[in-house]
Amino acid sequence: MAIAAYPNLLAPGRIGAMELRNRMIVTAMGVNFGEDDGGSGERVLHYHEAQARGGVALIISGACGVAYPVGQVQPWQVAISDDRYIPGLRKVVDAVHKHGAKFAVQLHQGGLVAGDDTRAGRPQWCPSVPEPMKGDFVDGFLLPELQAFASAGMPSYKVLTHEDIQVVVGQYAAGARRAKEAGCDGVEIHGGHGYLLSSFLSPKTNTRSDEYGGSTENRSRFLVEVVRAVRAAVGPDFAVWVKLDSREVGKEGGITLEHAKVTARLVEDAGADAITVSSYHDTGQGKLHSASNIPHEPNWNLPAAQAIREVVSIPVIASGRVEPEHADKEIAAGHFDFLAMGRKLLADPELPKKLAEGREDEVRPCVYCYTCVSKIYTLEATCCAVHPELGIEYLRLDPPKPQAAKRVAVIGGGPGGMEAARRLARDGHQVTLFEKSDRLGGTLRFASLAYAANEGLLDWLRARVEESSVQVRLSSEATPAVLAELRIEEVVVATGARRDMPAISGSDLPHVFSGDDMRRMMLGENSESLAGKTSLLTRIATKAGAATGLTANLDFVRKATRTWMPLGDRVVIIGGELVGLELAEFLAERGRSVTVVDDQPRLGAGLTLVRRLRLLTELREHGLGLHAGAKEIRIEAGRVCFTAKDGSAQSVDADHVIVAKGAAGDLSQAEAFRAAGFRVHEVGDCRGVGYIEGAMRSAMEAADAVNAA
Repeated sequence: MAIAAYPNLLAPGRIGAMELRNRMIVTAMGVNFGEDDGGSGERVLHYHEAQARGGVALIISGACGVAYPVGQVQPWQVAISDDRYIPGLRKVVDAVHKHGAKFAVQLHQGGLVAGDDTRAGRPQWCPSVPEPMKGDFVDGFLLPELQAFASAGMPSYKVLTHEDIQVVVGQYAAGARRAKEAGCDGVEIHGGHGYLLSSFLSPKTNTRSDEYGGSTENRSRFLVEVVRAVRAAVGPDFAVWVKLDSREVGKEGGITLEHAKVTARLVEDAGADAITVSSYHDTGQGKLHSASNIPHEPNWNLPAAQAIREVVSIPVIASGRVEPEHADKEIAAGHFDFLAMGRKLLADPELPKKLAEGREDEVRPCVYCYTCVSKIYTLEATCCAVHPELGIEYLRLDPPKPQAAKRVAVIGGGPGGMEAARRLARDGHQVTLFEKSDRLGGTLRFASLAYAANEGLLDWLRARVEESSVQVRLSSEATPAVLAELRIEEVVVATGARRDMPAISGSDLPHVFSGDDMRRMMLGENSESLAGKTSLLTRIATKAGAATGLTANLDFVRKATRTWMPLGDRVVIIGGELVGLELAEFLAERGRSVTVVDDQPRLGAGLTLVRRLRLLTELREHGLGLHAGAKEIRIEAGRVCFTAKDGSAQSVDADHVIVAKGAAGDLSQAEAFRAAGFRVHEVGDCRGVGYIEGAMRSAMEAADAVNAA
């Protein structure tokens, strides 16, 4: 049945002499899991072994430095620049092979993206001295993030001579030879994403007038020489392929699809067995950091992959937010040959295995929050908001196991509570989940309304709880007496944050809503505070929606609110963190004129960096007024007044005001249960607002603590 559902994605394939069990590949991702000296240690090994165990056909390492430490792009990047790296790499390969997957190294030199070269006082290697970066990129950074990112200082440059180019060609060939000696099944030559080879391919960064500059053929010469040297080093029966940018998005004068087609044919002629099709961007524009190699838009690179597939006879590897069912159809149509996935396999490395076994509904979904890649910008190891084990697999080889089943109460049915409950039930405990409202989801329901990608996680958590042995008590308050009657032994409190109205002049006016007011109104929940702020028609509509179940259908609410919403045309949101900005996006898309005002110096706390870069730009494109660093904010009838960052007095007309501030941890219930003699574990926002990532991680930790007790 599974093969019938995905006959092409699950079919075996071949790249050169390398046979693959299906068409799913872990795309190369620099995750910062290497050793301090560039070695491949236990962290890298168990990270890749989990992917192999999950059923993928091929794993491509993250950027592996052929000239390391020269060209280094991450503090804990893996390296292949010396024979001393072979033993560690061989252990990784053996672990992957044990589960039937193949392993390849991505050969890499960072060039103009090698920030670690600058930190170490080394010049960045390049074809020509580049133009200074321009744009709004750093505007989206919070101040601590900016300090980390800017720690490298100003770069210097080494324009490569003919002799330098031949040195690098030799480094790639030597790296490929080491990969083969380590038992790898192939190598991917990274010719994209602004790195050294890509910078030679781009007419924007390559302004040379010698045989390595000018025409597309000349700009491709360096890459072609690398491919030939690598092929000579590994022989005809070792898989070698190239990653190429199909275009440089937003970069005037950069790589175009027509350039990429020419380069693709040249690397095929030079001996490449396949081509991975990606894209790059103008790094000065913040929004574009989620528009090319890690795209926000579904199927972003597929038209380019198809175009390149039409001009070469070797396989094409495609990627870029592609759903498996769509990939299966595209492979059937001959538009590309293999699907490389990144974020999806970080969220659930068992995705291939689940598809093969007909369990696609069990695949833990990526919510496209960009937690994974945002960590790299701030020089941290990658992690995943929905998969807390990612990157710490080596620390969880023997996770705590319960000595006996316990009776556990989980209080709160939001993401943290559901995740804790399903983990504890999986481990054999008798779990009762208390939720005071009439449905599971908590604040994740409202988050899913504002950002639809979150709904996949909401549905996944609900389904896992429903199929488990968890006893769910909806519309039910948990008290010490109730838990004592159930003979509960352990309590997990996941009751969420406290959301107080901050001390803002005029916050008690009738046209002012709190964030909780908005959540209740949009989701059809009644409250005393709403009764005095909404019309009779709105209250009737809200009750009718709740009674018929329509407001439980988030897709219906999204569509219905494009036609009718009980808000005026002019809305001011006080609060520019995650909730405020996503709400601003939601309202702007529904025709409201929205202004965001906050006293913080920069907007977007709570949003991961890459998502924030995109959202802030899109809000400006929608024409929203964004006012960070505002002081003396006060609400008056029909307007909001404040002192702007430049000291000027500002007044914004407002039919309604939404205060999306004031959320804070709330341990009061946890302390009450603890005082009653229960052993208590706190999960999620009750410990302090940590959003989805904090909820899922703390749920794992709580389950471990219950098991270990």
